[in-house]
Amino acid sequence: MQQRWATKKAGGSTHNGRDSPGKRLGIKKSHGQYVKAGNIIVRQNGTKFHPGEHVKLGKDYTIQALQPGYVQFYSYPNKPNRRYIGIVFDLNDKLTRVATDPRSRRFDLIDLISYREGLMKSRKHAMDLRNYS
Repeated sequence: MQQRWATKKAGGSTHNGRDSPGKRLGIKKSHGQYVKAGNIIVRQNGTKFHPGEHVKLGKDYTIQALQPGYVQFYSYPNKPNRRYIGIVFDLNDKLTRVATDPRSRRFDLIDLISYREGLMKSRKHAMDLRNYS
């Protein structure tokens, strides 16, 4: 008895053998965890999480810390479905601040009221010198 062999490979085998590695997406730092400036907090496709205070959103939607501090996940009452990630400098701080509240600053070295007053005085002095000449 004679057996006949196929002269071509099976059509499905040419489509096999190509698979890309995983993209390692997900949350890299959890709530309350300390991060340094530049640490990646979340890698994501699209904005499942939105950037809050002291973080930035990369072009591949990676959320990255801009300041050292503690990670907080939160949402605003008027947008409960939108999740935000922010950095606080003290673990007892809470992020869901009113828009009129002052933003937290890392070093608290600048008194903005006296800075503005000094700036106005220097501008006035410069105008007086210009008018005097």
